[in-house]
Amino acid sequence: MSDSEHDWLRPEETSETETVIDADTAQRNPEVADAVAKISSLRQSIDNVDTAIVSLLAERFKYTSQVGLLKARAGFAPADYKRERYQIERLHRIAVEAGLDPDIAEMYREFVVTEAKRRHKRIAENGGDPGVLDVFA
Repeated sequence: MSDSEHDWLRPEETSETETVIDADTAQRNPEVADAVAKISSLRQSIDNVDTAIVSLLAERFKYTSQVGLLKARAGFAPADYKRERYQIERLHRIAVEAGLDPDIAEMYREFVVTEAKRRHKRIAENGGDPGVLDVFA
């Protein structure tokens, strides 16, 4: 199944406008050509960062699966609220130091904690088997 067969794209907003950045538009105006070249370069950098982020998330969830396996074997619950409080305080500090809106750090924490607890619960329900989603763990 190719990516185009998935319904991953967010719905188009009726209130948004769109500009297609193409070579034809750029050729007609030197200022536009300069902007197009800069946008293209920045988008390549964004793609590189996205690649790194997804790779790091994969690595993070490998560790999360190992924690879930150990929790299941020890009979521990999927949630650890003390750890969650520590994580959000730490992520807020990191976000502020990095010049990032702490709300983005909160959205990240919400995603990874929710996913980790879901995985830990699944591992415990499957008798300590991480299952197919964690095949690379």
